Amino acid sequence: MPTATTRHGAVLGETIDGVTSFKGIPYAAPPFGPNRFLPPQPVEPWDGVRDARDYGPTAPKAPYPAPTSELLPEPDIPGEDCLNLNVWTPDPAARLPVMVWVHGGAFTNGSGSVPSYDGSRFARDGVVCVTINYRLGVDGFLFLDDGAPANLGLRDQVAALRWVRENIAAFGGDADNVTVFGESAGGMSIGALLAAPEATGLFRRAVLQSGAAHHVVTAATADRIGRHLTTMLGIPATREAIAAVPVERVVQTVQELRAAITAEPDPARWGEIAYNLMPLEPVVDGDFLPTTPIEAIAAGSSAGVDVLVGNNSDEFRFFLVPAGVIDHIGDPAVRATAAGYGLDADKAVATYRAKYPDASPGDLMAALATDWFYRLPAIRLAEAREGRPGSSYLYEFAWQPPTFEGRLGAGHTIEIPFVFDKLDDPAFAPQLGAEPPQPLADAMHAAWVSFATNGNPGWPAYDTAHRTTMRFDTTPEILTDPDPDQRTLWDGHR
Repeated sequence: MPTATTRHGAVLGETIDGVTSFKGIPYAAPPFGPNRFLPPQPVEPWDGVRDARDYGPTAPKAPYPAPTSELLPEPDIPGEDCLNLNVWTPDPAARLPVMVWVHGGAFTNGSGSVPSYDGSRFARDGVVCVTINYRLGVDGFLFLDDGAPANLGLRDQVAALRWVRENIAAFGGDADNVTVFGESAGGMSIGALLAAPEATGLFRRAVLQSGAAHHVVTAATADRIGRHLTTMLGIPATREAIAAVPVERVVQTVQELRAAITAEPDPARWGEIAYNLMPLEPVVDGDFLPTTPIEAIAAGSSAGVDVLVGNNSDEFRFFLVPAGVIDHIGDPAVRATAAGYGLDADKAVATYRAKYPDASPGDLMAALATDWFYRLPAIRLAEAREGRPGSSYLYEFAWQPPTFEGRLGAGHTIEIPFVFDKLDDPAFAPQLGAEPPQPLADAMHAAWVSFATNGNPGWPAYDTAHRTTMRFDTTPEILTDPDPDQRTLWDGHR
């Protein structure tokens, strides 16, 4: 049986079809008991060989609400030792590029133990793949203005990257050639890591899928949300009081808070959370994040890191179509949303209507929200890095599945099975439908592998003169400044 030796002890893995995996390896101590609400603490070394053939515990979280739970199945593995990671390698004796996956889930869901994130296809193609778990929800992203450390979930990610730097050579990885890649909250996390001084030097390249460097909140808003949460729990606004509440009740209350914000997204009550629609996010705390990530990156933070960033064409349809919400949106809601984003409502509706002449109000809402949440932050990240030493590449994923009567579009998360080359995973079938295009997965997966290996995904780097964008569809194509009218509409607003 294959073994590897880390700085904390030896681990036992298993080899299947030429790929060796090690799962559930702790990179930090269990974040409970005396370690609750502390930065990640060191792992206690162990004697003998630790069995690493099964996924380890996942961070506490509530289930996704239906129908998202059917589209994004995820395991819930009990146990306190949830700060763990998984490794897939083709050759523990080699020195190969490394890719570290940071999962999404709105900072309250997800895990690196989702079987669909199996990294064996990356290992098959000469990359050591790592997936990580980090603290979620209150334990990972609660902020109370009391001087205690914030952004614990991000600090966990940094601890995992430090573990990679110190240990990945034992698994055949090159510690000097690490690429972080992540989707949604994972991509937003990476946007924060690009700006965080503590993450400097821990990765050479970064891939941000459907998440960039805009989704953070101010300390004032985060403190307001934290205090509102403790009011819902009926306890004082202290970490000690929260620690005395059963974890299951805390995670469920976070879901209730998110539902309340979504039902009444009033900026006067919720601050910028009213637009972000995620109650717990990275916070500009003046310590781990000295300023907003996009500002730090524009000022030169992580300037030498190569970046691949992009979004899916119809991201927000994922949140509107499966639940049927898209058919209950009227023109007043579209105009109010455009105005809430800071746009001139008449001009915004006219601009999107020109691109989508047959669109319903729900369709226009989806297009507006897709650009605000995902497309414009990706573009702004690439723009902010222009002229820096590291290269930036932009992509758009545009393939539309037949599911939901063809109305889902290239929605949120749908690129993941193409990136991991996992179209045969039945967990993706509710989104992908029958016979998704394997050549597209071949192209997208190969681009990610190429970027991680040598920093070039296979198309020209982004600059404001050409705005070169790779559009991944049944037939991928390289475009110059796609949809300029929608892009320029947001100038000065996003």
